[in-house]
Amino acid sequence: MLPQRPAYRLIDLLKIVAAQCIVLHHFALYGPLSDAAAQAAPELMAWLYDYARMAVQVFLVVAGYLAARSLGQSDLPRQGLLRTLWQRYERLVLPFVAALLITVLCSALARPHLDGDLVPAAPNLGQWLAHASLLHSVLEVDSLSAGVWYVAIDFQLYALMALLLWLSRGNGWVAGALVAAMAVASLTWFNLDAEYDVWALYFFGAYGLGALAWWAGLRARHSGYALALYLGTVSAGLGALVLEFRERIALAIGVSTVLASFGSTPLHLPRRVDTWVRHLSNSSYALFLVHFSVLLLANALWAMLDIADTDWALPFTAAAWALSLLASYAFHTQVELRIAQWRSRSAALPAQPAK
Repeated sequence: MLPQRPAYRLIDLLKIVAAQCIVLHHFALYGPLSDAAAQAAPELMAWLYDYARMAVQVFLVVAGYLAARSLGQSDLPRQGLLRTLWQRYERLVLPFVAALLITVLCSALARPHLDGDLVPAAPNLGQWLAHASLLHSVLEVDSLSAGVWYVAIDFQLYALMALLLWLSRGNGWVAGALVAAMAVASLTWFNLDAEYDVWALYFFGAYGLGALAWWAGLRARHSGYALALYLGTVSAGLGALVLEFRERIALAIGVSTVLASFGSTPLHLPRRVDTWVRHLSNSSYALFLVHFSVLLLANALWAMLDIADTDWALPFTAAAWALSLLASYAFHTQVELRIAQWRSRSAALPAQPAK
């Protein structure tokens, strides 16, 4: 993991806001608790239902920005494409599978108390293999948790980015041109067809904008080429919006513009605030992985209590949201970081001599 520096606190803040929006969108979407909350605060819950999900675009742009930063600092041609992708796969999938085990347990606890399609059915071996291989969306396998499609798309996007940089053989001009061309193709073609939404090509417009924003912000003082590529891609995106307006693409362009302009600008926060921002940002992936388990248990408890006064749904939802944050911190520190430490020790072990 790259060290945290004040220069990247803007990215941390974007991740935090986006993560909370996704969690609240799911609380507004699933279960009897969401129905009760919608009666108590219809306008708020309607906004969370309709618009909070667009925070995915923030994650896509930020992920592209961070991928360009990390791959640009690695020796990809020497390290090898497959090894790079395997490291990314391990980093995503090991915590992902651990979180799915928790979700399956919580689903079993919640299933007797909830009706409908909210609680995933007990998984079979095929479902486990599909999720572990990140092919569940492609194979149209029933998801074991909410939003798990994004984990698969994140890996696909990273793999596509790494492939483009590997093909450039270390030539920054070629790398930028390949990423820009793929982003333009996504914005003007693939993103217009929902049949591609299980593939990286559908989302690469936002991801590529994030990567180009990193290069533009990094090299603008030394070369206008990266900035020209970024502005050209933005222009293509704006042109695509004229043909068919998509709020999510407009948001992606806006976020990438902020990152290109201010992503590397130091953002100094008060020490206590900075600590909270760092913790919340570091545990944002964990929050994405574990919040559905909390959502299931909260809905099951709400159904068991059978509270007639829907005004209680809002504080109940707020408490479940806070519990999700605590669970994500625990998962990050006790599972995600321990997995990362194990991976680091395994990578440092010397190769055994052949016998």
